[in-house]
Amino acid sequence: MKIKTSQDIDILIREGEGYLVEFKESVSDSLAREMVAFANSSGGSIIVGIADDGRKTGIKNKNNSKSQIQDIANNCDPPIPILLRLIEDVIIIEVKNGPNKPYSCKDGFFTRIGPNTQKLRRNEIIEFLNREGRVRFDDQFCMDFQYPKDFSSDKFKKFLRSCNITGVLPQETALVNLGVAQRQGGRLLLKNAGILLFAKDPRAFHLHAMITCARFKGNNKVNIIDKKDFTSDVISNIEDAMKWLQTYVPLRYDITGASLRRKEIPEIPYDALREALLNSVIHRDYFERGAVTMVEFYDDRIEITNPGGLAPGMRIKDLGTISLSRNPLLFDLVHRTGLVERMGSGIVRIRNMLEEAGLRPPVFESGLFFTVKFERPGEPINEPINEPINEPIKSLLRQISAHRKANLMVLESATGFSRAKVKRYVAMMIKEGLIGFEGAKKTGRYVLTEKGKARIRRK
Repeated sequence: MKIKTSQDIDILIREGEGYLVEFKESVSDSLAREMVAFANSSGGSIIVGIADDGRKTGIKNKNNSKSQIQDIANNCDPPIPILLRLIEDVIIIEVKNGPNKPYSCKDGFFTRIGPNTQKLRRNEIIEFLNREGRVRFDDQFCMDFQYPKDFSSDKFKKFLRSCNITGVLPQETALVNLGVAQRQGGRLLLKNAGILLFAKDPRAFHLHAMITCARFKGNNKVNIIDKKDFTSDVISNIEDAMKWLQTYVPLRYDITGASLRRKEIPEIPYDALREALLNSVIHRDYFERGAVTMVEFYDDRIEITNPGGLAPGMRIKDLGTISLSRNPLLFDLVHRTGLVERMGSGIVRIRNMLEEAGLRPPVFESGLFFTVKFERPGEPINEPINEPINEPIKSLLRQISAHRKANLMVLESATGFSRAKVKRYVAMMIKEGLIGFEGAKKTGRYVLTEKGKARIRRK
């Protein structure tokens, strides 16, 4: 809230002190602590001339007090830029979210925890420095967001349904209870986690909050076949990116049981890809505004990349054993929907799913970006031919038996299958010992083995 009139001050007095507002009865050295705390957090306003109980006491020597306040700000390390405003006999000190964190005064380092100023202890200072002097992005308030104009009630209702949250609480109360909003200055302020999930247009406030998917021809970025940008809320972006991936990840089909029911098996498990996408969106560094989450599909691999690398203090070898979230509030909200399980388990699940599918383990790389690489199999891995034998295999075996020159071209023409499909099943049959190859590479042919002949005679 921009404090411009005495009526604005009266509103703040009624609401009381909060994350963004502090009352001071007079000018004193303790003002430095409040300035440092606001500068190290999301900014805020200090109103001098208001007692803790809300009484207007006012400031008598206004000009001298303003000079004292400016001196206190200048003596902080580094100096804190402030804006002073005099309304009647009350001084408003506006402190911005500091660009040169961490700030300190002679009493130490301070930050804002709810409506209180709290001194940072040694380990908390180290953690602060490890975060490169920045507070958590997801926990900061977005001051440009206007509720309810920019808020999507439909997205919020969908979120509540996915969390199995029911009841008759007013929407604003529910947002406050979830920890994504706070009432201040006669308005409801939303944190960035709420913007990413519930804004009508999240990119109006955070341009980089998107997922870009690209399909390349070959194994490099020279030729783009397809490119899509997904720019909605976090959960919708993940769902849309997965739908895009599913259009390109090849499937194989197993027919099992007496009913010959067909089962689709993706080349790379969808759940492993989804887990990597969730990690990339939830744990990315949103302070880095020059990059987005990327999904890149190549002939030989799939890469999912997010800005920021691993959270400070984490190493590649810690993945799966140590959990450290860069955006814990965002993680908690998405966790409520059931999309993610407990912290630290995602990497383990990805590794386990690939191992169960007979695929090579993922490759993790971390620097300015964090990347998960999934190697695409050149041919099916651990892909047995099921009993009873499935129809494509049966059809190919019959054509190989019927044609004296059963090469790829003949089999493609006789079955109507694509060349890629014929190659895939031929590789499977050779691996199972059902067929062999005779003659030169260009002029030879596929022939049935004794095992293949026996198999084709089965009903």
